[in-house]
Amino acid sequence: MTQPASRLITLIMLLQRQPNQKAADLAEKLGVSVRTLHRYFASLDEMGIPVYTERGRNGGFSLVRGYKMPPLVLSPEEATAVYLGASLVDGVWGNLYHEAALGALAKLDNVLPDEQRAEAAWARRSLVATDLQRSGLRALQPTVEKLRTAIRELRSVDISYRSSNQPVIQCRQLDPYALVHRWGWWYVAGYCHLRRALRLFRVDRISELAPTNQPFTIPADFDIHTFLAAEFRGEQMVRVRMRFNPQAATVALDNHLNWEALEKETDGSIVVSFSAPDLTWAASTILAYGPLVTALEPVELRQMVSEWAREIQQLYL
Repeated sequence: MTQPASRLITLIMLLQRQPNQKAADLAEKLGVSVRTLHRYFASLDEMGIPVYTERGRNGGFSLVRGYKMPPLVLSPEEATAVYLGASLVDGVWGNLYHEAALGALAKLDNVLPDEQRAEAAWARRSLVATDLQRSGLRALQPTVEKLRTAIRELRSVDISYRSSNQPVIQCRQLDPYALVHRWGWWYVAGYCHLRRALRLFRVDRISELAPTNQPFTIPADFDIHTFLAAEFRGEQMVRVRMRFNPQAATVALDNHLNWEALEKETDGSIVVSFSAPDLTWAASTILAYGPLVTALEPVELRQMVSEWAREIQQLYL
């Protein structure tokens, strides 16, 4: 939408919200001169949108009484954004909001002009995002739905949870504050009564979940974005360096988004750096590339990869 067109819509909304506004005040709100404002009034008149003025101390510009702007006015780009947003919601939330997403798109089709519908149809054909969820996580939809309901109703839940790399399952009472979709995984953030602190739980590690009738209150100062920033920033990450041999240099380059740093060596090899949540994750990543790579740092990682390689060799003797 061009800037003048956007300002015309804003002008209509300003007049609809409050009649009898002074020209100088309207011009200031729009960021234009009074002279330009009067050109906008002339444009509205040509479009058949009735604007009149009342003289006097309390007078000003108003829309003709009874005129209402259509309830949905979108530019082609805005219509595209709404369509893409509904598609993303459907892809991430699955069955929870599938019907709602389809309903929203159907309503848009009924009210949008041809130009906006054509733009949205082009977006559906040309701007595609797929596989936003890991395939195995679709089975978690019942658990995610129970958590969503508990968050909505502010009710605690009892969960059976297995922490990372821990074989023991613990029973915990959780006050769920928010659901989070990050890196393809589902998390629930909330107050853990066992730890007496805010915690982040990966939903796929919840083996059982039972809603309770225990109400809770989310603290007024809780902000999910601030909490997530601190939670992930505070993780103890393993800093890894590994070398791709010269024959595998293109593999490193094709996956460059996975690396925090990439250095080209004189012999054609490439040294990359990345962060992993623990040594097990780092060793698994290195072994996934097989003989194409060599672990460089840290020393503990080199030892783990060496031990795993020997154990793997014994399996195939």
